[in-house]
Amino acid sequence: MSDVPPDPDAELIARVGREEPGAVRSLVARKLPRLLALATRMLGDRMEAEDVAQEVFVRIWKQAVRWREGEAKFDTWMHRVALNLCYDRLRGQREDPRDELPDSADPAASPDAQLEARADHARVRAALAALPARQREALVLTYYQEMSNVDAAALMGVSVDALESLLTRARRGLRARLADSGLSKDKS
Repeated sequence: MSDVPPDPDAELIARVGREEPGAVRSLVARKLPRLLALATRMLGDRMEAEDVAQEVFVRIWKQAVRWREGEAKFDTWMHRVALNLCYDRLRGQREDPRDELPDSADPAASPDAQLEARADHARVRAALAALPARQREALVLTYYQEMSNVDAAALMGVSVDALESLLTRARRGLRARLADSGLSKDKS
């Protein structure tokens, strides 16, 4: 018997494969927020991220009937598909990251604090977008997607040591870019 824990999504994917009513809705409700967060952070564009998420769900729907538990963890496969789609889009658009404002402001913050926070967020987004793709992927998976180093390394197809090296270089690059843009440590 295997020591690998059962995939928490296996039953839901099986239901999607059997075209059970509500299964796709449940899957989207469960996975969409993290998928959008991943794609938005990788691409720097919410609309592009929504397109990626839609394509991921189309692929899930088409592949669900052939899904076999134990071959790969569903969440890992889904993230890999999303990252591949993000990379396809990034290869097609080598331009400066877009400087968008957050969807909503913090109602408790003063207008001055809101403007400063927006500027800080824009600098962080720009610094993140300026990192090499593999470094950005490592940061997004571990910090924003809250994956363990082991899971992120497996998803990226690298060793944990290689992931940690990517993270070290990414943090160093972010610090340098943020220092150059005027965002100091005591602001964060």
